[in-house]
Amino acid sequence: MSSATRPRARGRALTGALATLGLSIGMIMTTGAQSASAATWPTPNGSQGVSSTIPISGTKDYGMKRLYGTGNLGGGGQDESQDPILRLSNGAVLKNVILGAPAADGIHCMGSCTLQNVWWEDVGEDAATFRGGTGATYHVIGGGAKKAADKVFQHNGGGTVNISNFAVQEFKTLYRSCGDCSTQYTRKVNLNSIEVTGTGSTARIVGINTNRNDVATLRKITILNDASRKVIPCQKYNNNSAVGTGPDSRNCLYSSSDITYR
Repeated sequence: MSSATRPRARGRALTGALATLGLSIGMIMTTGAQSASAATWPTPNGSQGVSSTIPISGTKDYGMKRLYGTGNLGGGGQDESQDPILRLSNGAVLKNVILGAPAADGIHCMGSCTLQNVWWEDVGEDAATFRGGTGATYHVIGGGAKKAADKVFQHNGGGTVNISNFAVQEFKTLYRSCGDCSTQYTRKVNLNSIEVTGTGSTARIVGINTNRNDVATLRKITILNDASRKVIPCQKYNNNSAVGTGPDSRNCLYSSSDITYR
């Protein structure tokens, strides 16, 4: 959905309860560990084409089925105003699903929602867009996304996004607070136990609007394959104009100890 910067360039699981959350060895290693491995991506349990947006309310568990767009949802590019594969109503919980290619505009949360163990193999316009009001809370627990030519998570509404135990590869921005939405909000995002794989080009973990008093809190961030430090933990914007990077005491809340390079 809307925001700045739209370049186009496509280019070990644990057992038991942890596996059902999509956690990997690399994502849960402690600071004292000697090495890390990138997240292992799940194998789908069957595939299903989706030609029109599926509405979700309550709790829906797909059992690791892959969904992909067909017909009017067959786009995988950066065109604005694409429809999503899944549209979640307020309070909906989505579990154990893989979005394949093409993925159109991924998932829309129309209010508070929970995305648990959701994986994007090839992000379309965005992986998920959060569109609820000021009091909305969105939880992304486990899972991962890759091949995002622009953003993974787009926050157009209000409220707070919580992302934990998540892996991201081949991306430009993991989280972006909308810079040019017609209705703007003060937004919050909390990231904990995130595994980021660098690509050798500039990428941003979060992008927030300091002029809107957005707040990003980063904890236990592990960055792989980024010897040249191309991954920016926190990019600050005034709407769509970049105005700085790095931690502070107001908008980008983290310290050097919260970022581990491997």
